[in-house]
Amino acid sequence: MNWLTRRPTTTRQPPAPAAPEPAEPAEAGRVGPDPLVELKFRIHEQLLREIDLEKVQQKPGPELRKAIEEAAAAMVNAVEVPLSRPERQRLVREVVDEVLGLGPLEPLLQDPTITEIMVNGPHRVYIERAGKLYPTAITFRDEAHVLRIIERIIAPLGRRLDEASPMVDARLPDGSRVNAIIPPLAVDGPCLTIRKFARDPLTADDLVAMGTLSREALEFLAACVVARLNLLISGGTGTGKTTFLNVLSAFIPPDERIVTIEDPCELQLRQPHVVRLETRPPNIEGKGEITQRHLVKNALRMRPDRIIVGEVRAGEAFDMLQAMNTGHEGSLTTVHANSPRDALARLENMVLMANLDLPVRAIREQIASAIHLIVHLSRLRDGSRRVTQVTEVVGMEGEMVTLQDIFVFRQEGLDGQGRVVGRLLPTGLRPRCAEKFLQHGLNLPPEIFAPPGGDRWWR
Repeated sequence: MNWLTRRPTTTRQPPAPAAPEPAEPAEAGRVGPDPLVELKFRIHEQLLREIDLEKVQQKPGPELRKAIEEAAAAMVNAVEVPLSRPERQRLVREVVDEVLGLGPLEPLLQDPTITEIMVNGPHRVYIERAGKLYPTAITFRDEAHVLRIIERIIAPLGRRLDEASPMVDARLPDGSRVNAIIPPLAVDGPCLTIRKFARDPLTADDLVAMGTLSREALEFLAACVVARLNLLISGGTGTGKTTFLNVLSAFIPPDERIVTIEDPCELQLRQPHVVRLETRPPNIEGKGEITQRHLVKNALRMRPDRIIVGEVRAGEAFDMLQAMNTGHEGSLTTVHANSPRDALARLENMVLMANLDLPVRAIREQIASAIHLIVHLSRLRDGSRRVTQVTEVVGMEGEMVTLQDIFVFRQEGLDGQGRVVGRLLPTGLRPRCAEKFLQHGLNLPPEIFAPPGGDRWWR
């Protein structure tokens, strides 16, 4: 792929696209209340009473865990309840998780196949694996137990969760994104959602191997990033927008200064010159909030070569468009939307939220001149995440922003396992932005944009 492979990138073996394995017994094998739950909490409470936790916590990480394990094992061995060896091992592990980790959630956090954890009250815990939701048999003791785990997450971050502030966004030390909401807003009990942080981020080659997009579309999008086009990644919740943004950012040259703006931080950029900015919620008095709009304005004073906004949600859309139109080209961002056209409509509405009293036509002209390309992702019925449209913003025609599709996903059916079969294919239209590629010494072969059979099949 000539220029695309000039800079070597670290790749790994992509995950197999096969159907997900059945849930482990710890998740799906138990039915009804777990008889060991009460025993676990009795041992946990006894452990907290009998050990000097402050003194023990001064030990290094491995020694700390070993000390807690030894103390818990001694207490488990002392109980009069007849237990099998696996049950004793499980009790020790779960007691240690209660003391040092996030209790019942620890096994789920350690499972690399799980991408999201959803706690809907103390007795209903769901996971997402390979794009699909599965119930688990994992439970909490009661609502107070769920609240204790939430407090353990947010306390080190200086966040609070109470009746005055019943919602909170936070992140775990590994970068996993956390949202918690409690009664009275959550009617059926406290809810906790954890979107896990990938320890081994996907690469561009991984996405091609998984069928998320075609090699030709990847080559085109990589050229767009190198040529400093402004890209908007759109899609619904859970379609992989942030993951895709992270993959595309790998093609930004290493000699550029990048400023990222997120709420909360999730991107894993590998370039050496990256400044990460994160929003801040108001304090207990309702003051001190720093929004994405504040950060975008501040980023313009930081001499960025590129600005990456994790997701535009409100009035910061106007400042971002202004930056794109005033020399900060090559910017990337994501937006929740159902289609490329809907993404532009959402941008328009978010600019209106900035209360600048601009006419709609002026806003659309700003969008048409700032955004060069929209990449739309969808989650299909089999749970797979695919790029379904790569759309170029052409300009204005009357009062409307004009678009043209460069690549479109064509579904061809389902295989024997119910997985979607389809391809992301070129429409046959040559993008107008291709002229910018030549300015950066990029020569994409014309076959990339040639439709199958030499015809515009999507008409």
